[in-house]
Amino acid sequence: MRLIGVGMGPGDPELVTVKAVRVLREADLVVVPVMSADEVGRAEATVLAHLDHDRVQRLVFALDDRGGATPDRIQAWDVAADVVAEALRGSGSVAFATIGDPNVYSTFTYLADAVRERLPDVVVETVPGITAMQALAAHSGTVLCEGTESLALLPLTAGLEVFEEALTHFDTVVAYKGGRHLVAVREVLAKHDRLDTAVFGAALGLPDEQVGPLPTSAAPYLSTVIAPARRTTRGGKL
Repeated sequence: MRLIGVGMGPGDPELVTVKAVRVLREADLVVVPVMSADEVGRAEATVLAHLDHDRVQRLVFALDDRGGATPDRIQAWDVAADVVAEALRGSGSVAFATIGDPNVYSTFTYLADAVRERLPDVVVETVPGITAMQALAAHSGTVLCEGTESLALLPLTAGLEVFEEALTHFDTVVAYKGGRHLVAVREVLAKHDRLDTAVFGAALGLPDEQVGPLPTSAAPYLSTVIAPARRTTRGGKL
């Protein structure tokens, strides 16, 4: 019994690894997280660009962090875990396709924990995926870190105070999940004299992709902000 979390990248079907495609094609079942059972989510759309089989099943999750571990959210994890555990009892492997990387702010973490409770002998593996910060760095021509520079990654759901503290203590700071906080984020970046070099991205790799300076109003929940390190000379951070 193998449960495999497969990173599908930010949504561009070309930003998926060869290993991820192989695992998806070989899996007895591929499950994809969705907000509702009648929608094609970003992970599923990316998966379908690479598969020639129909062994794909949707699992309903609350796909944002707002509200914490509510009873409804926990119930959704449990229902999904029941489905996956039942599938694993009758097959060799189930692949869970997740946007980004399965070990970076992914729903896969909660599913894997719940499946282990039901099937202690299950083998859990992951296939890494390209993260939103990597995709945004590539699209915008932003260097994430060089030499001895530090890099901080955090969700804006942790609060603006955490974001501001990171700007104080780290060279490059990347913030996820902050679309509704962008106006306040702009103010914090301006306070630290880092607004002019910061870049924003949303819907990376999709037709409605947004890449550029921070908007002056709210944006999609799954937004990424990079505040790159200050650099004045080539190789100055070596």
